[in-house]
Amino acid sequence: MSAISDYASLLIDAGEYAGADDIAHVFPRLVALAEAKFNRVLRVSQMEKAASLTLVNGDVPLPADFLEARMVTGPAGQGLNAWSLSELDARYRNNGGYPRGYAVVGGTIRVRPTSAGTIAISYYSKIPPLTPANPTNWLLNEAPDVYLYALVEEIAIWKKDPDGVAAGRGLKELAMRGLALQDERARWGNSQVVIDGPTP
Repeated sequence: MSAISDYASLLIDAGEYAGADDIAHVFPRLVALAEAKFNRVLRVSQMEKAASLTLVNGDVPLPADFLEARMVTGPAGQGLNAWSLSELDARYRNNGGYPRGYAVVGGTIRVRPTSAGTIAISYYSKIPPLTPANPTNWLLNEAPDVYLYALVEEIAIWKKDPDGVAAGRGLKELAMRGLALQDERARWGNSQVVIDGPTP
């Protein structure tokens, strides 16, 4: 097995692991399916981005690669609370002043009370897709085993091999847990517990 460093080497190694040498024609689709599953569950620091968005009547389109908000800050620098759409409108429909809350509606972020200005958003972004034209990304560089086992699972699904699906899925989930644990340790490994409020 060669080192997995790019799209082409991932194709070779995934085929070898899955015992399939006839996957080149479906490989782009299998990679896209694996990445769709990653984007639904994986949340690590490498996925974090920041953007400034300009409101128009309190609304602004989200970045194309948006998955989930981490923090939203209003035009005056105040943190905004996330609300359901119905609760946001019920609380702030007739209020004036600076925004106090937001809701994600489709591909738009809606801020209320309605305001102009710029909001800052920290968010989790989609994993940059692997393609022949974009042969590597941060996930393949840092955790090639995650991609490898995800592709073994997808190949087994395509081959209608339930034992291969179970084996690939188990290895993929183990590799993803390892990546999440590594991220957690990097973020919090030397942190201290701070208790709010008065202490005796």
